[in-house]
Amino acid sequence: MGFLLISAVFFPIVSAFIGYVIGRKSKEMRNYFADAVTGIEFGLFLYLLIHIFLNGGSGEVVEIPKVCGMGLFFTLDGFRALYGAIAAFMWFMSTLFSREYFAHYRNRNRYYLFLLLTLGATEGVFLSADFYTTFIFFEIMSLASYVWVVHDEKKASMRAGATYLAVAVIGGLVMLMGIFLLYSITGTLRYDWLTGLSRQMAYSAGMGRLWAAGICILFGFGAKAGAFPLHIWLPKAHPVAPAPASALLSGILTKAGMFGILILSSRIFLGDAVFGSLILVIGAATMVVGAVLALFSVDLKRTLACSSVSQIGFILVGVGMSGLLAEENALALRGSFLHMVNHSLIKLALFMAAGVVFMNVHKLDLNEIRGFGRKKPLLCYIFLMGALGIGGIPLWNGYISKTLIHESIVEYIELLNEGRVAGFFDAAAMKGIEWTFLVSGGLTVAYMLKLYVALFVEKNKDSAVQEKFDGLKGHYMDKTSAAALTVSATLLPVMGFLPNQVMNPLADLGYGFLQGSVKAYGMPSWFSLVNLKGAGISICIGILIYLVIVRLWLMDKRDGGTVYVNRWYKYLDLEDVIYRPVLLRALPFAFGVVCRVLDSLVDTVVVVLRKTVYKDSKIPRELEEGTPLTHALGCAANGMKRFWNATIRRKKPRVVDYEHKFAMVYEELSEVGTIISRSLSFGLLLFCIGLIITVVYLLF
Repeated sequence: MGFLLISAVFFPIVSAFIGYVIGRKSKEMRNYFADAVTGIEFGLFLYLLIHIFLNGGSGEVVEIPKVCGMGLFFTLDGFRALYGAIAAFMWFMSTLFSREYFAHYRNRNRYYLFLLLTLGATEGVFLSADFYTTFIFFEIMSLASYVWVVHDEKKASMRAGATYLAVAVIGGLVMLMGIFLLYSITGTLRYDWLTGLSRQMAYSAGMGRLWAAGICILFGFGAKAGAFPLHIWLPKAHPVAPAPASALLSGILTKAGMFGILILSSRIFLGDAVFGSLILVIGAATMVVGAVLALFSVDLKRTLACSSVSQIGFILVGVGMSGLLAEENALALRGSFLHMVNHSLIKLALFMAAGVVFMNVHKLDLNEIRGFGRKKPLLCYIFLMGALGIGGIPLWNGYISKTLIHESIVEYIELLNEGRVAGFFDAAAMKGIEWTFLVSGGLTVAYMLKLYVALFVEKNKDSAVQEKFDGLKGHYMDKTSAAALTVSATLLPVMGFLPNQVMNPLADLGYGFLQGSVKAYGMPSWFSLVNLKGAGISICIGILIYLVIVRLWLMDKRDGGTVYVNRWYKYLDLEDVIYRPVLLRALPFAFGVVCRVLDSLVDTVVVVLRKTVYKDSKIPRELEEGTPLTHALGCAANGMKRFWNATIRRKKPRVVDYEHKFAMVYEELSEVGTIISRSLSFGLLLFCIGLIITVVYLLF
């Protein structure tokens, strides 16, 4: 088993470089090679998943010692096997689709190289057994996926890539601080040894340090997950990234961030109501902000990207509820885990469908791609399955997971009314959270209805363009792409039609990892009137929002027709209004002022000392130029010059002033030496400061 786990991580990484070499010789062979690698990876995880399903997870930890100093640790359980299989499946489907999508793209060899590198790193995250291993592969994954964002190397792509990289690097550094602090508290980073840590330290003096570590780690993972207010990279990266990459960025890489948050909630802060409340607030904000941004967007992929932010919020709400419910958290944990699975598969279908649109039209604006899907039943089916799934429509998979999360909120409200639990939120506040959940679900229905109507119902205002769209008929994607998209889309209703046969076994696989309550829980009646009522409220809200806000406010009449308009105010863009001004202007200015003040204080101290303490001290006579040594050597050389001119070179005497020449040579050498010494000194100074901070931190 250990060999299989290591192979699952490093096989794609090694294959990435082999594929790159193959691609230099034959593009077609490289494509087949990438298909084969991702297919084998999927088959390997299917084997591991079946093994876990039949025999259970042993929890055996596999170690590769001395790698990166602390060694790498991997393990396998139901959660890891399932999500590893989902990741491999999505890579396999997107790789099959990439062949047609990138047919006319440049830099394809580079894309496939980083595609496989990211696959291996992502599987390394999901199979990791300690924070250090997670961090190593998390950073590899972040840096390798950066190449996806900047693939076409356009201005917008480079700017989005810079945002993505900044969030990834800052988040990674803050996470590393938290990991170091956690290690200093516990002496270990192994997940199985950290379970219930907050309960063990609840009344100890180190609880504050544990919370500091937890917040730092949450910051790093939350940035990758796209949680508010660190979501800014998602709406910028997805529209510019290739569609197959967008499917993976949204469906899997955000779940790598959620993996870390689940580790915090299910291990370190297991059953911690305070941590649960924090996650719940972040989740509610993320859920609403993402949905509102998606509703306003008029770009197909940007809408889907903002939708990913909102769905991450739904998952976080479930995670937060698991902390509040503590011993009664079965529904919340199962709901949040299943929504992770559902969102991954839904976004695979939706982003690849968006990719089909883009590779035919090379545009994403709803006004320009309007009517593209008319007379294209297969594409309509694929997109509709994803839209119904993410909208939480009964009989589709998203309905199952959202119902579980909603039931956990209702359950907590009942416990509050009965006085069986106490927390930061009373029943009225939790009722507000419930309605926020339902309204966010309605917003999801509204923006997906907006996309579906624009693509498959309305006609393009330009009749010639519409005629061109209709003329494509069945020639808008090849058979391989069609098969990949159809399989991805068909999974969604199957999971929703058979919740007891499919969804419950999937939830059971992740239950041990999530440290769910051992108390018996009643199997929900999925299609009871109570559960259908919650979905019905969201659907009605969504239709109302679409009719009132989208059709009446977010559309304008122009040139005899209607067009979609983006009425989102620019001053609400956090990146342009807050993050970039703060990081690029405010902070450099503030630090510059501080450094200037410190420099002035030092100069003032020196002047005061010279005029007071050292006033009567004898100051040696300063030479006009050079040093005493250059002065002495120059005088000697000038004496020899005068003797030489008076004897041998009387006709052509030398007029060089050697004292000045030696002084100038000294100044040049001194300037070069100063530049070198200052740069070296600056580096050594930073190193010493870091070393001092580290020593003080370790000692105290």
